[in-house]
Amino acid sequence: MTLSDARRDDWTRFSLKQRLQRYAVLAFTLLAIAWAVSSIEVIWAWVWDAPEQMGDLFGRMIPPDPTNLAAILRVLWETVNIATIATAFAVILSLPVAWLAAQNTTPNRATLWVGRFILVSSRSINTIIWALLFVAIFGPGIVAGIVAIMFRSIGFVGKLLGEAIEEIDKRPVEALEATGASRFKVIAYAIVPQVMPTFWAVSILRWDINLRESTVLGLVGAGGIGIILQGAIDTFNWREAATVLLAILGLVILGEIVSAWLRRRIL
Repeated sequence: MTLSDARRDDWTRFSLKQRLQRYAVLAFTLLAIAWAVSSIEVIWAWVWDAPEQMGDLFGRMIPPDPTNLAAILRVLWETVNIATIATAFAVILSLPVAWLAAQNTTPNRATLWVGRFILVSSRSINTIIWALLFVAIFGPGIVAGIVAIMFRSIGFVGKLLGEAIEEIDKRPVEALEATGASRFKVIAYAIVPQVMPTFWAVSILRWDINLRESTVLGLVGAGGIGIILQGAIDTFNWREAATVLLAILGLVILGEIVSAWLRRRIL
């Protein structure tokens, strides 16, 4: 056996220390999962019985009941309006926040942290929690739903736009600054053109996400199709609930089609 053959036989992907570290991480992960499962007090009898209950529930949903279809479609259109209006306001409000949160455009360190605090605060609270808060402020209805979706979206759009601003090519900015161009002209001709593709892509993506999130706002009284779904569930009207779920599925599929079409047309 040659020296090269011996070296091939002795080669291993990881050293002994690396293997021990990987095993330790794996063992820690398994222990954490086991501790988490043991601490949530799962009622296993219900878990084993779930397939039978699901089969019984789906059996009660067939066939779907279209009696209330007109009202379902009307509220479904309301859901689309909630998502669209909230996205439009969120995109507008996220622009100055993204400007503050980007290191290469923020005026100073204090404004940088103010912008980032707004982004983190918006994204750290779930849409349903925002909806509960604004239902308490504005009362039940679509206004609470629009504001909840808007507050949640500002962090998402602002963060991605801020990162896009930080990643722009600095040479056009430096060239305009060298010619003595004003700050407004630097923004309009050097920064905005580079960020516009990301702006449209993020806006379309967020509208698509908001379309899904707005379908559950009615469960907490913030308007949309969720109101009828909650009513059908509360009254055990499973056939109408099936109709609502099919309508939501159709809305989501239509949203995917519209989003794809917009991306092809704009981007």
